[in-house]
Amino acid sequence: MPHHTHSFTISTHGKALVEFTDEVARWLSSTDVTTGLVTLFCRHTSASLLINENAAPAVQRDILRWLEMIAPENAGYEHDDEGPDDMPAHLRSALTGASLAIPVVNGRMALGTWQGIYLAEHRSHPHRRHVVAHVSGE
Repeated sequence: MPHHTHSFTISTHGKALVEFTDEVARWLSSTDVTTGLVTLFCRHTSASLLINENAAPAVQRDILRWLEMIAPENAGYEHDDEGPDDMPAHLRSALTGASLAIPVVNGRMALGTWQGIYLAEHRSHPHRRHVVAHVSGE
């Protein structure tokens, strides 16, 4: 069974959800895998991955607002080595997760009609984030 890997670099501009579904789809098509599994892994502790609706921008804004409420800045955290957004970013990452697994069917990711793949940037300042992709299949 063939295995392929790739690393995506995603530039962020502060707190946001950055969709990169099309980039993953283009890479997947270059592998010629028609049936299998794609895994994505975020190599950071203050950014994360999620699959969510990509049709209505209000969904992304609401997710970001909810994460701000659930893990606010300046909440008296002990860990603040890199500023007031440091520990909230780790908490938000823990809530949303570092990896995704997506089935491949007929050479395409089996995402739903309105599903997109997002890198969630939880820090206030721009970063270059790295996501490792692996696909195995036939």
